[in-house]
Amino acid sequence: MPQSSSITPSTRFRRLRYNPRIRDLVRQSHVHKSDFLYPLFVCEGAGIKREIASMPGVYQMSLDSILKECEELCRLGIVGIVLFGIPGHKDERGSAALDPDNIVCSCVREIKSRFPELVVVVDVCFCEYTSHGHCGILDSKLQSVDNDKTLAILGAQSCNLAAAGADMIAPSASMDGMVGAIRSALDSSGFSHLPIMSYSTKFASSYYGPFRDVAESAPSFGDRRSYQQDIANAKEALHESLIDAQEGADILMVKPALAFLDIIHDLAQSTLLPIAVYNVSGEYAMLKAAQRAGVIDYARVLHENLIAFKRAGASIIISYHAKEAIELGLCD
Repeated sequence: MPQSSSITPSTRFRRLRYNPRIRDLVRQSHVHKSDFLYPLFVCEGAGIKREIASMPGVYQMSLDSILKECEELCRLGIVGIVLFGIPGHKDERGSAALDPDNIVCSCVREIKSRFPELVVVVDVCFCEYTSHGHCGILDSKLQSVDNDKTLAILGAQSCNLAAAGADMIAPSASMDGMVGAIRSALDSSGFSHLPIMSYSTKFASSYYGPFRDVAESAPSFGDRRSYQQDIANAKEALHESLIDAQEGADILMVKPALAFLDIIHDLAQSTLLPIAVYNVSGEYAMLKAAQRAGVIDYARVLHENLIAFKRAGASIIISYHAKEAIELGLCD
């Protein structure tokens, strides 16, 4: 007969794992309904709810459909949305973004009148409004966006959205100084009370592909690497967010989320501001493809991803999975 070992572990972690209720008691990271913001895409017209082939369950919606969707979000307990616009008119300067009656401003007014408790965060960028698909006014010599000319129009766009009733401004244009310019524009126009959630570390990522389908914002030439963050530079990524904090950002964001958990963690250790993450379209599309292929336990993998965001230090999760995460019982 083999002799039993006389070795006794000095620490028994399993004591807190046998009983599932005790596991819950000592769990360190939790996902709550109130952590989520849900992206919505409003387009011109009526009776439109057009599913995006690369993002099953995500739609371009006209205003009437958006209002029905907001009713469903409120029923589920989702506290807020991030609103993107798909205008009918695009030009070189993205002039529709500066129209106080554009589709996004109109949508904000309607949502806030029908669902005043729903937090409406508005994306501030020009890529959805420009005919060339870049994030501001072009500099023909550089073949890139003119940073400083774009700052002025970002401020004007933000003030229009604030006047329409937006609860939070979320600039995503990746211009140097954009938070300071928007903060100054808002403050001087009577909107000093509105917070800014900056896309403060926004990588030039290949995970954005499906978003460009739904937002119709793919650049017509080149790419955005001359102004979005290099995926290889961790210190620079941290620096960008901390500069936005100095300029007046109230919430800092890392985008994408899943491939950049190290950046989320480093940023959370370096600031006292809340951290948001954008669980982007490519991350969503890959998980949906794996679900359709039957190669993963979809609900459990989704839960692991969401827990990873919280464990890394995120307070806010912008995700296309938000509704189903609640419906699947993955949230407290």
